[in-house]
Amino acid sequence: MDARNIGLRNIEVADTKICSIDGENGKLIYRGFDILDLVNHSTFEETSYLLLFGELPKSDQLADFGRRIREARYLPEPLIKNLKSRPKRAQPMDVLQSCVSELADYDLNIEDASKEAHVRRAITLIAKIPAIVAAWNRIRAGQHIVDPLEEGSHAANFLYMLRGVEPSAEEAKIMDICLILHAEHSFNASTFAAREIASTRAHMYAAVSGAIGALSGELHGGANVQVMKMLLEIGDAANVEKWVANRLQSGGRVMGMGHAVYRTTDPRADILSRLSKAISKEKGNKWYEMTERAEKATKKWMLENKKQAIYPNVDLYSASIYYSMGIPMDLNTPIFAVSRISGWSAHIIEEKFAEAAPKPALYRPKAVYIGRYCGPMGCEYVPLLERDGQQIG
Repeated sequence: MDARNIGLRNIEVADTKICSIDGENGKLIYRGFDILDLVNHSTFEETSYLLLFGELPKSDQLADFGRRIREARYLPEPLIKNLKSRPKRAQPMDVLQSCVSELADYDLNIEDASKEAHVRRAITLIAKIPAIVAAWNRIRAGQHIVDPLEEGSHAANFLYMLRGVEPSAEEAKIMDICLILHAEHSFNASTFAAREIASTRAHMYAAVSGAIGALSGELHGGANVQVMKMLLEIGDAANVEKWVANRLQSGGRVMGMGHAVYRTTDPRADILSRLSKAISKEKGNKWYEMTERAEKATKKWMLENKKQAIYPNVDLYSASIYYSMGIPMDLNTPIFAVSRISGWSAHIIEEKFAEAAPKPALYRPKAVYIGRYCGPMGCEYVPLLERDGQQIG
């Protein structure tokens, strides 16, 4: 089998109008807009509208969109009751995945397969996923659930519901930018999972639940957790270079470095690096310095020993940002979902309602069989007793 095809690498499986990645030049485009422009001028709410509807909103459209999100933030009481009955040791991503599946129970028009119904579900999920993450974090800590703010940005409200105090303007802005950066990234593992499930005509909650499952793995959404664990293990900036060299010499990898698509610096990493520097300075901690030294040490070692260039990805600096905000490490991946729900929803809608030909079809990739081969008629079945060395009769 061609090694380039492992994991569907470089295999084009569908058309999309949602996102473009230029891995050679480090460009990320949402619906035709460069991610740098969106970070500098947009908000997460506006970016979510762009992803869902394909155009930037006018003022009245954005106001209505924001209103619909705010009104949808409250969680059903039975869902909250179920959350309170979960073991406190339950993993946040497992809790989130099951809650998203449960939300289907409260959709009174679950059989409505129209595009309008899917947009309504997308808004519901954009609103409720951060509420679920915040509620679970407070429940497991023995704290009361915080009602959402009447006003304020999506990012500010999430931090408020999570921590119980309103964030500073800088924290809210940094979180807003993080949400924009993580909102969409073409056919990554979780988005492909969502589209594959949607191709079966399963409803949006099922597709998003599957995407959350894919995101939970450490090679996808869980990578920034591993970055923070790495920084904590290193302990001090003075230990970085030795730790990196030992890890790479032993055949290990430095999490947050390298990417399946980008052949230069992930454009999101550049932005997150600046944010990490800013918040580390505000909080007076060492995490940005350590992360930067880990990046430089990894680049140097790879060039000197492997003659290869390697660059940071989105996970390297996001880890220290969330940690500096006092967010538990195991919420890093759920926060990824808080953002990526906008992209997932857009892809699910595109998968179900694509205008271009050919129309979406059930995904059914072909595998190369490399198992046992006993000839054109297959292997001969030997009865169990004969396999045990016993005679029948």
